[in-house]
Amino acid sequence: MKAFVFPGQGSQFPGMGKDLYDRFELAKKLFLTADKILGFDISEIIFNGSKDDLKETKITQPAIYIHSVVLSKIMGKKFKPEFVAGHSLGELSALTAIGTISYEDGLKLVSKRAFAMQNACENMLGTMAAILGLEDKIVEQVCEQINGKVVTANYNCPGQIVISGEIKAVEIACEKLKLLNAKRALMLPVGGAFHSPLMESAKNEFKNEIELIKFNDPICPIYQNFTAGPVFNPSDIKKNLIEQITSPVKWTQTIKNMSLDGANEFIELGPGKVLQGLIRKILPDKESYSFEI
Repeated sequence: MKAFVFPGQGSQFPGMGKDLYDRFELAKKLFLTADKILGFDISEIIFNGSKDDLKETKITQPAIYIHSVVLSKIMGKKFKPEFVAGHSLGELSALTAIGTISYEDGLKLVSKRAFAMQNACENMLGTMAAILGLEDKIVEQVCEQINGKVVTANYNCPGQIVISGEIKAVEIACEKLKLLNAKRALMLPVGGAFHSPLMESAKNEFKNEIELIKFNDPICPIYQNFTAGPVFNPSDIKKNLIEQITSPVKWTQTIKNMSLDGANEFIELGPGKVLQGLIRKILPDKESYSFEI
């Protein structure tokens, strides 16, 4: 049974999607529609901008969303998911691909989410760090013991967790985790504490926007980051999208649950190959690859 998965921030690269734009009229139409909705030429930045240009949250998130959705649309009838999931931002790509929200509404939500998170980063300074080689419980316990705000933010795969929070608290957590024999405790070059309580203002802004958008019933279950389980009800999907902004991305748990429910083939739709790499570590015996035209 096929599961389609959609990447989040960090999978972008300059020039992504240019071949699709040049080869497919539908892709060109979707890119140009995005330019109009966003009010600036994001296609130009994606195709010809630098790595630094694409690192800006307000650019990164729409860029990945556009690329992922374009791939799903180009697939046409070949896109027959029995399960979908998205890593963080990727949930909005997944929901658009399965018809729960329109491309235009999805892009508006992505843009609002990106700006809200950027604002939260500027108002509440924070950071993130990757912790390698420790069990989840050990990382969780250390974060709970720190005098300051630091939480687990991404359960990417066994032995790879990202923590998020106040800069000093994250630094202290990294030092403690190194003493507990973490293979690595690496501060990440990010502009804020994503998926942590420091994103509360972004969560509130996003909540106001999402209430304005119509959500349809999905054509298949979406396994959401907040619950790591299948969700069908549009109102529940909305709630989980809102909660996701200040809650951890339970990717390891999500992929395991999809497998338990019958998924045995995972296809990544979007730039890069980040998710298939994680899935191979979570489920070494399952097939995982990126869709390529």
